[in-house]
Amino acid sequence: MTPNSNPPGNPPEDRLQFIKHKGHAIYLIDLRYCSAKELLLLLEQVRADIARHAPGSVLTLADFTGAEIDKNVATRVKEILVLDRPYVKRSAWVGTESLPHVFYEHFKSFSQRELPVFQTREEAMDWLVQD
Repeated sequence: MTPNSNPPGNPPEDRLQFIKHKGHAIYLIDLRYCSAKELLLLLEQVRADIARHAPGSVLTLADFTGAEIDKNVATRVKEILVLDRPYVKRSAWVGTESLPHVFYEHFKSFSQRELPVFQTREEAMDWLVQD
């Protein structure tokens, strides 16, 4: 774990929150070091949170660093990506090194969304807020 990472078991409100970057609100989906069980619970909250917003209005940043992505989680991610699509303006991902490439390709094709991956949160946030 990195020094500033959330320890496993942190409550959802610590992992799912809006952060400010250059005057824009970004919905941070912090999945770092989550177990598959934790991921499934957090994904349900993500779906509910995003669906409360106006269509095409939400910027999302998902951090998958060290997350345990099994087949059940991958299936649920695909479903959430489709359900959230109407509300999301732009998405960026970081920490996908542990994510099997085949899952990532399935996420993109199934959801019909671009899911650009960045090396750092800072790079991802800069891209999210650019015009």
